[in-house]
Amino acid sequence: MVTRTRFSAQTLSLLAALSEQPSQWRHGYALAKQTGLKSGTLYPILIRLTDRGLVEACWQAEPQPGRPRRHLYRLTADGLAAATRAGVAEPAARPEQRATLARRGVAMRAAP
Repeated sequence: MVTRTRFSAQTLSLLAALSEQPSQWRHGYALAKQTGLKSGTLYPILIRLTDRGLVEACWQAEPQPGRPRRHLYRLTADGLAAATRAGVAEPAARPEQRATLARRGVAMRAAP
């Protein structure tokens, strides 16, 4: 099976958001707010990345009273490696990568 290494601008934006805190579980709503992606774009990307083993998903352990449980998402080690290779998880990306990502509207992670 051939592994796809190129990502859409929307996927790069999502990988960049998740790579800011790769071990932190995030709600889809928070990711949508951060990336500006609509749910019809965001959730299919999350599903594809989960199917590829780049993102892991789980159900919220303790939902707020009166609210349904929500899915939580975070990068796997493979996902962080893919984000790094794509240049969105590495603050020292080459200048040409930064320019390409900037044209696509993908924000780079700030250096610590």
